[in-house]
Amino acid sequence: MISKQDMRTFGEHHRVLLQTKDFICLRPHAHLSEYISNYNITFPTQDLMPVGFTEMPCGCATLTIEQNRQNLSIFLDGPTTKPYVIGSQANQLELMITIEFKPAGFYTLIGISQSELTDQTIPLDAINPAFSRQISEAMEKAVSISELAVRLDSLLLTNMRTICHPQLRFACQSILAEAGNTTVKQLSTDTHYSERQLNRIFKEHIGMSAKSFSRLVRINHTFRLLKKPNHSLTFISDVAGFHDLSHFHRDFNLVCGITPQTYRENMSDFYINPTKF
Repeated sequence: MISKQDMRTFGEHHRVLLQTKDFICLRPHAHLSEYISNYNITFPTQDLMPVGFTEMPCGCATLTIEQNRQNLSIFLDGPTTKPYVIGSQANQLELMITIEFKPAGFYTLIGISQSELTDQTIPLDAINPAFSRQISEAMEKAVSISELAVRLDSLLLTNMRTICHPQLRFACQSILAEAGNTTVKQLSTDTHYSERQLNRIFKEHIGMSAKSFSRLVRINHTFRLLKKPNHSLTFISDVAGFHDLSHFHRDFNLVCGITPQTYRENMSDFYINPTKF
């Protein structure tokens, strides 16, 4: 069983994206980097996260492994289109591990239409009991964080079922390159798919329409801009490609449930993952 002390002796520095005294964020195996952004390994304390600590939506799925005493739970958070609170419950755990997927990454692993899983929290054994057992066994056998990372890599590489749909990959890359400012009409022209076909593929593989995914990418782009205190909201609105400031406020509130200014004033209460895109 892994322990907090393992973080001090973790030698694969090339895999470490971020590390604190209670938390380590690791890159997955290079062959998984198209599908998975990172593994987060956290040893929570009572005050590690604010009670209302909230994960902001990014359109991606996450597998969460929770351990408390002898109890181990593994569940899926499907592709997210709205924020959800994680703080107070996470602080009560002994160990929490998250496998954070990139867009369409979980579909590649599981082969289930992501539209059925969007904004749902479901025990993994209800979706894929065999894979859930394999993760449990990896947790039981791993004696260090380094060994656990290798075991997770092996499991995921073995269980990946398909390759990403080539036109979906192209469309996603276009959306990301333009920070969410590519229209569905333009994507349809570039991929030689009708808008209806394209949206069907997006809902199957990502869990939402191409337009909804583009909106999430654009909002996630503004999260980074809002970290810069010298950037006015008007400037951010212009750089992010919104028609005007009121349009920025409307879309941000639609996705996040708060205004951009409220987010800026309380950024420590929110979690975003910049490695998703």
